[in-house]
Amino acid sequence: MPNSAVDTRPVRVRFAPSPTGDLHVGNIRTALFDWAYARHTGGTFIFRIEDTDKDRVTDEYIQAAIDTLKWLGLTWDEGPEVGGPNGPYLQSQRMDIYADWAKKFLDDGFAYHCYCSADELEAVREAQRKANVAPGYNGHCRSLSTEQIAAFVADGRKPVVRMRMPDGSTTFTDLIRGEVTFDHNFVPDFVLVRADGSPLYTLAVAVDDVMMKVTHVLRGEDLLSSTPRQIRVYQAMGVAEADYPLFAHLPFVMGQDNAKLSKRNGEVSIAWYRERGFLPEAICNYLALLGWSPGEDREDVSMSELTELFTVERVHSSPARFDMKKLEAINGDKIRALSPDEFLNRSLPFLKEGNVVTGTPEEIALLKRALPIIQERVATLAEVPAMLKFLFVTNFEVEAESLSKISDADSKKLLQVAYERLQSLSQWNHEGIEAVLRTALIEEMGLKPRIAFSAVRIAVTGSHISPPLFESMELLGRESSLLRLNNSI
Repeated sequence: MPNSAVDTRPVRVRFAPSPTGDLHVGNIRTALFDWAYARHTGGTFIFRIEDTDKDRVTDEYIQAAIDTLKWLGLTWDEGPEVGGPNGPYLQSQRMDIYADWAKKFLDDGFAYHCYCSADELEAVREAQRKANVAPGYNGHCRSLSTEQIAAFVADGRKPVVRMRMPDGSTTFTDLIRGEVTFDHNFVPDFVLVRADGSPLYTLAVAVDDVMMKVTHVLRGEDLLSSTPRQIRVYQAMGVAEADYPLFAHLPFVMGQDNAKLSKRNGEVSIAWYRERGFLPEAICNYLALLGWSPGEDREDVSMSELTELFTVERVHSSPARFDMKKLEAINGDKIRALSPDEFLNRSLPFLKEGNVVTGTPEEIALLKRALPIIQERVATLAEVPAMLKFLFVTNFEVEAESLSKISDADSKKLLQVAYERLQSLSQWNHEGIEAVLRTALIEEMGLKPRIAFSAVRIAVTGSHISPPLFESMELLGRESSLLRLNNSI
């Protein structure tokens, strides 16, 4: 196979999901590395949809995959909505191509029809288990006679198409793992086409990669064992070894329990993170660090820096562990780096969806004053509505879980003092509010700030969690602040 050090082909990489649901962390980490490698090398990023399984891959999931890549900024050079010289880019539109290649493999003797039933195949596997030998197809239909084939056809059996694996082994150089060898004793003849005529992954992916002139296949480690089968298809297609794609199998992404990340041990859907207010640039930044390093212990990487720095050689072979706290920290940093206008634009959809605002000019004006005081305090955009809803509610109520904290006699007393002192405040601004409350509650009543200010916070915002108290009261205004204090008393 071509050596990466001397391979001079223009780089062409592909992201080829089979969207049976929302794209997940592993999918997007692969897409991100493909995209970054293409941009780093000045190559081509191909987006291809593997949708031959029409029972599970729906049009809605395909559109969701397209929307997710767009949202993340992973633009493609060839693929759906873009086109290109090697389309179509949905496998369901390439069925005739796979059928033609399967027929050619049969005609050339590289493949054969297999009539074994599911029960017969299971019986073979059971016998192999008992004999403690490598499981796999035993080659029963490799050399059927004309009479045997006629009997199977008369019996109504529909054959699959199997590829012959020669004796020996397959060796290739993985750009991450080095030289890898598979003994063909553990790679039995494999199915290319189902009995209903639909192609399996190994046929479609190999044919597409060759016909789309893919030079580098970056994909998950779970597909490492399929590589010798794909190479066998290349051979049957007559592809010169120097034209095979180079493979780079990315490390697994593990959950905190050291098991492969799944819905059981963590949220894997990118849609889940989007709905909860994670920024696309934060997601890409964090996923880039799962198995790759820019060096110098850096954790803040922009998309432009990623394209400048990304190389396959810096991808680790050991599994990467997904850490939600680190993602939240990176997301918080990205939020703090937003300009005031950008923070407003990013937050507004969450505020509207949470029925906090409708987007009137008056609301926008207040938001422009309020958002800067919480920008340092939120880790996700989904936290913004809860932080600011106290400014916009028409029927204000203290949340049930906080009500008991201001219902006792001591709380009523400090709220009464706060109310009386604030009534005489001449200028309603956060400096004046803070000075009055510190004098009355801390110096004169001798209360600890946490106790005194927590009660006032609950009384005027309805929650023990809010933006800074004095700035919140300034934004809320004298009339509403005093009214809420009086009602709490």
